[in-house]
Amino acid sequence: MVYFVGAGPGAADLITVRGARLLAKADVVVYAGSLVNPELLELCDESCAIYDSSRMTLGEVVDVLADAHRQGKLCVRLHTGDPALYGAYGEQMDELDRLGIPYEVVPGVSSLFGASAALRCEYTVPEVSQSVIVTRVAGRTPVPKGQDLASLAAHGSTMVLFLSASLLARAQEELLAGGVDASVPAAIVVRATWPDEAVYRCTVGTLAACGAEHNVTKTALVVVGACLEACATRSKLYDAGFSHGYRAAE
Repeated sequence: MVYFVGAGPGAADLITVRGARLLAKADVVVYAGSLVNPELLELCDESCAIYDSSRMTLGEVVDVLADAHRQGKLCVRLHTGDPALYGAYGEQMDELDRLGIPYEVVPGVSSLFGASAALRCEYTVPEVSQSVIVTRVAGRTPVPKGQDLASLAAHGSTMVLFLSASLLARAQEELLAGGVDASVPAAIVVRATWPDEAVYRCTVGTLAACGAEHNVTKTALVVVGACLEACATRSKLYDAGFSHGYRAAE
């Protein structure tokens, strides 16, 4: 059996219990070496065969997974964060489907949430933002028509940008072009939840300069929106004057 496992955002103890148990039992592990914390590999048995996918092609990864399956071995494909976000695991599942190889997916904690923890902010604040847009700046990998950053920025929602650390000047330009005011708060979170995690707060208008000042080029998320400010609004959920199915209003 092949298991796609989300490794979490970085800290070794943020993998799920299910994911940790599978690593301990695995005969073969293929892990995203450029992003996954190598401390997680210490959970593996000494006999486990370990492959770093950062040096492999899709075909090579699938060959390892297929060979492990043919030998009746338990194989873990270890992705950073949660593989559903920019994990490129859909293409791997397509190949396993084509080969008739069974697999399961074990979700993980995304760096999306590691960043909010580092910032101590809630992405969805009453009367400020009730939507979160997760996207990226178009680079060598394009984005579909209508999903460019300027178009999405026009919604005024909280935005979290993946895979854009080396394109901060372009991100700033497109956010401003989409109507985001230069004074809107922004933040760059580098290596969220890792021991060397760093948080740099700025505004949309100073985003590129902030990244350049701190030499940010990779392994960072950008968060944009008024949710980054201290907000005086409160939810209805815990409002003493608000009734719901579990509590009557005072």
